[in-house]
Amino acid sequence: MKAIVQDVYGEADVLAVRDIPRPVPKTGEVLIRVMAAGVDPGVWHLMTGRPYLIRAALGPRRPRIPVRGRDLAGVVETAGPESGFQPGDEVFGTCEGGSFAEFAVARADRIARKPAGVPFVDAAAVPVSGTTALQAVRYARITTGRQVLVIGAGGGVGSFAVQLAVAAGARVTGVCSPGKADMVRGLGAEHVLDYHREEVDSRGPIFDAVVDTAGNRPLSLLRRALNSHGILVLIGGERHGTALFGGISRALVAAPLLSLTSGDQRLHGLLAKENAADLTELAALLESGTLRPAVDRTYPLAHAPEALAEIGRGHTGGKMVITLA
Repeated sequence: MKAIVQDVYGEADVLAVRDIPRPVPKTGEVLIRVMAAGVDPGVWHLMTGRPYLIRAALGPRRPRIPVRGRDLAGVVETAGPESGFQPGDEVFGTCEGGSFAEFAVARADRIARKPAGVPFVDAAAVPVSGTTALQAVRYARITTGRQVLVIGAGGGVGSFAVQLAVAAGARVTGVCSPGKADMVRGLGAEHVLDYHREEVDSRGPIFDAVVDTAGNRPLSLLRRALNSHGILVLIGGERHGTALFGGISRALVAAPLLSLTSGDQRLHGLLAKENAADLTELAALLESGTLRPAVDRTYPLAHAPEALAEIGRGHTGGKMVITLA
């Protein structure tokens, strides 16, 4: 099968299309014929091996898993024992062995059935970003009438967070560049804040929850946008901070420590984990039309390096998807 692989860490030029052996599913796994594969910043970090801390898990000198990509949507080709799926089932979810390939193996507890009316391209945009947004909205206790600020509302996770917060009945303000304002309003945001002209705390401490997907603002500034009982959820920001830790220390160390002295405000760094239950919930929202993936553009498999180069430059709005059908 053809796949996008790399032998060393680096920028998009380390990626190449190669013929490699087709993987074989084990117990509790399925082999999926990939129809589309989502692109997200996490794949960029796996490609570059930055921040350097992630190389402790991926391989110190080169990635142990050479195929890139995690999000996927496709058709079950072969079902391993105890997977609960059958050949021909249309599914979406994530895989660890690389989805930028004609075939990929996924664990059964990391996929769900794709709604019949949802295109493969749309479904492939959902798993990582949609699950992250769902868990962020859930943690922030976003309910009817609450004032919610979504920073990075025009991005992959942010675009889902806006829609999920609106679906929960919240009044959403999205933070984005002027070029993405119309898209963010179209997702349901009541107000849009242009970060070139207005800082997130300019309207005072009015928000019940802040979902920050950008990761480039001081925690003290974000707290000034929260009311006295507000909840801050930090997502991403891995390109900020030290070369070793990136934004990990900000989200998982600084925020919890600051929460100890923040009164009734709560600060939380989110490390989302994809699972079948959340994917099934997202599938229902897709089927009902409540959730609409904001797909910015698509690329054929051979042009996946171009998509990752765009991710590295931070020029995307919504999601990018690799197509194989």
